[in-house]
Amino acid sequence: MFLVALLYAATFTIAKEIMPLWLKAEAFVTMRILVSAFLFLGIHALFIRQRITDRNDLKRVFICTLFGTLFNMLLFFKGLSYTQRINGAVLMMFTPIFTALISGYFLKEGFGILKIMGLLIATIGGILLIGGINLSFSHETVWGDLMVTANAILYAIYLVKVKSLMGKYNPLTVSTYTFVMGGILVLPFGLHQLINTDFSNFPSQIWVGIAFVIIGTTFLTYLLNAWALKHASPSMVGSYIYLQPVLASLIAVLAGKEWLTIEKGIFAALIFTGVFLVNKSKKRNA
Repeated sequence: MFLVALLYAATFTIAKEIMPLWLKAEAFVTMRILVSAFLFLGIHALFIRQRITDRNDLKRVFICTLFGTLFNMLLFFKGLSYTQRINGAVLMMFTPIFTALISGYFLKEGFGILKIMGLLIATIGGILLIGGINLSFSHETVWGDLMVTANAILYAIYLVKVKSLMGKYNPLTVSTYTFVMGGILVLPFGLHQLINTDFSNFPSQIWVGIAFVIIGTTFLTYLLNAWALKHASPSMVGSYIYLQPVLASLIAVLAGKEWLTIEKGIFAALIFTGVFLVNKSKKRNA
C-alpha cells in the first residue's frame, strides 16, 4: 500500500502535464484501460488461467468495473482537467472516510475511537499539507471538484464491493476481468478522441509520463490494491491514501520544486499518526 501511495503521489502532476494539451481526459482513460487490460490478460493467461463462471460473482465484477475502473477514472481525469491540482488532491483525502462509512454499512466494520480519531487526524493533516490557507473552491472549479468527489465515492464503493471477490479468486483474476470489461465499456466514451489524437508530435517526456500512468498508476496500483484487499480491510487499504500528499511533497522537495518547512513536517506527522491509529484499531479488533 505504501508503494501504491507513492505511485499515486506523482500522478496529479504528471497527468496535468499530459492533459488536456496532449491528450483529452476521455482519450487518456481509454488508453489506460485498454493497455492495462492487455497487460492483465497476458500475465493472467501465462500464470493463473483462473475463470469466474458464477453469475452472481460476474455481476459483482461488473459493478466493480463500473465503480472502480470505468466511471471513477473518467470522473477523476475529467475533473482534474477542470479544477486545480491542489483541489483534486485535497478532495481525494475524503476517500478513506467514504470507505469507512460504506464498510460500516455493508461489511459491518466497527467504528472504534481509534479509527475515528485516526481518520479525523489524517484528514486534517492531509488538507493542511496540500492546501493550507491557499485552498480555494470557487464557481470556476465547482464542476471539476464535484467530479473528483464523485470519483472518491465510487472508488470507496469499489474497495468495499471487490473485497468479497478477493476471498474467492486470485487478485490477478479479479483485476483482469474488471479491466477487460472496462476496456469494452470505455470505448463509447473515448475511442473517437483516442483515434483522432496526433501521437506523432508527442515529445519523449510525454510518452514517459503516459507510460508511468498506464504501467505504474494503473496496472501496478490496481494489482497491488487487489492483493492488499485480500489481506486487509477496505478501510485500512483506503487509509493509505492519506500518505499521498506526504509522498507528493517529498518528491517535490527532492526534485527541487518545493522547500521542506516545519509546518509541512508537522502536517506529515499528523497524517502518519492518523494512519497508524487506523491500523492499530484494525489490529485491536482482529
